[in-house]
Amino acid sequence: MNSDFLEKNGVINYISGKEMSFRTQKEGNKVKSYAQDIIKKLKINPYEIYSCRQMHTDNICYASGENGDDYFYGKYFDNTDALITDKKNIGLLIKFADCTPVVLYDKSKKVLSIIHSGWRGSSKKIVEKTLIKMEKDFSCQRESIIGFIGPTIDQENYEVGEEVYDAFKSFKNRDSFFKYRNEKFYLSLISANLDLLTEQGLIRENIKISQKSTFLTESLHSARRDKENYGLNSMFVMMKK
Repeated sequence: MNSDFLEKNGVINYISGKEMSFRTQKEGNKVKSYAQDIIKKLKINPYEIYSCRQMHTDNICYASGENGDDYFYGKYFDNTDALITDKKNIGLLIKFADCTPVVLYDKSKKVLSIIHSGWRGSSKKIVEKTLIKMEKDFSCQRESIIGFIGPTIDQENYEVGEEVYDAFKSFKNRDSFFKYRNEKFYLSLISANLDLLTEQGLIRENIKISQKSTFLTESLHSARRDKENYGLNSMFVMMKK
């Protein structure tokens, strides 16, 4: 599947589900063929594909096409959860099961980022920090930036502990994206990341939200649903030339 919203705004993209799995612990070198399949489907020839060893951090790396460590299907950064590039022939790929993929693109400056934002990344405000880096390093303007919040677990199926609620204590709108029912907390990762974007000045009309729940959509991997047998979805993005 892909996002028509991103396509119309200049971002080639592809979201893979159960037809592939990017969980290298289980798939090993197969992930190389999966990445090649995405490239073939999109009929593109990127100079390099970047991914990262995602550790639920707020670390952000710039992909130049020359930096990074060698990986199965391109380059990668260790201990990283967001990628940024200003190169049109560089592909960016992140993996997710129930966490949230977020894409930011400045249509004027031609700067693209993709972010892996689970509850830890969201509580660390990785989306906000990526926006700030786009502004600081590339002179991006927030009124020119579009955002896409990809498939993620729905709130009704995302029960979390009180420690997760406490991790969001610095958010003034915290109670708008948590539900408390039967002495249990339920988190909306969509609302948390949307709050981060709008609080930082992104225009609401410039943000598109996927309606797909990883938990409820059988064609997508879900760690909560599939437990130890879970696989990893991927989201690939690259700027149009």
